[in-house]
Amino acid sequence: MKKLIALTLALLMILAGATAMAETIVVMPKLVGIPYFNASEVGALAAGKELGIEVIYTGPTQGDAAQQVTMIEDLLIKGIDALAIAPNDPDAVSPALQKCIEDGVLVVDWDTPASGDDVKYSIHQIDDQKFGEIMWDKLVEAMGTDEGEYAIVTGYLTAANLNTWINYGIEYAKVKYPNLKLVTDPVPSDESAQEAYTQTLALLAAYPNLKGIVGVSTPAPIGSAMAIQEKGLQDKVAVVGSSMPKDSAPYLKDGSLDFGILWDPAKLGKLTVYVVHYQLNNQPITNGMEIPGVGPIALWEDGKTIVMGDPSVWTAENVDQFDF
Repeated sequence: MKKLIALTLALLMILAGATAMAETIVVMPKLVGIPYFNASEVGALAAGKELGIEVIYTGPTQGDAAQQVTMIEDLLIKGIDALAIAPNDPDAVSPALQKCIEDGVLVVDWDTPASGDDVKYSIHQIDDQKFGEIMWDKLVEAMGTDEGEYAIVTGYLTAANLNTWINYGIEYAKVKYPNLKLVTDPVPSDESAQEAYTQTLALLAAYPNLKGIVGVSTPAPIGSAMAIQEKGLQDKVAVVGSSMPKDSAPYLKDGSLDFGILWDPAKLGKLTVYVVHYQLNNQPITNGMEIPGVGPIALWEDGKTIVMGDPSVWTAENVDQFDF
């Protein structure tokens, strides 16, 4: 009888421990269905399998903050432990994130920042300032001159990460490349290569002396390159930007895209899940911490900002080395 009681107690303790470790993490991108966020999903789900936890990767089909809010409200009703969000509009989603916090849900942002009071951690792909500066350096390198007219094709105008990179790049250029002339405000492409293509054709028509385009958001430089390719302007107008290597390859090889600059989005998805899991289990996040399958990360002095690492640059010569 004593042995049975002891066995029962041991089983209950095991079950209690398993229950305590059970967790549901939601990773919400700006939108689903584009290559960048498809790759992030692969990494996030792989981390869930490695850790033995439930990871739900879900987001709107368009970069719409209102859709994100509705989805968050539905998820709260179902019950989740943590939400990692890439907000389309930080201000618009803020009330929903505060409701998550009130309900005991751990909230972090990833890929693009939310408002500071809404998250425990802000998980960045790279150092934002460094990334903006690299894109402008590569623009000048591709143009072959540090003077002349250029334009910016972005994703959504409300995307905080895109705006941050653009602002750093513009301010950097004012000092280092004062003879560069930005012909107009950043042009939105709504995270669509087709829209970026259409907007680039309009820019080429409006500014016949255009020498360069910076595409900020992964579909943007691809759409711009499509327009350059169609018009046969590879030797006249340089295009650089934050594109995926597989998407970039044909345009890099024919010269309609000069440089692609990014990081591995699958690693970003994996990093996000690991950070959330560690927090849910009271494991500290430290500067230089090694994340499985990602590498060492940087934790800034604010104790909140996590940076994955430096970006990679793809060219016609090296693009086939990257498998995403």
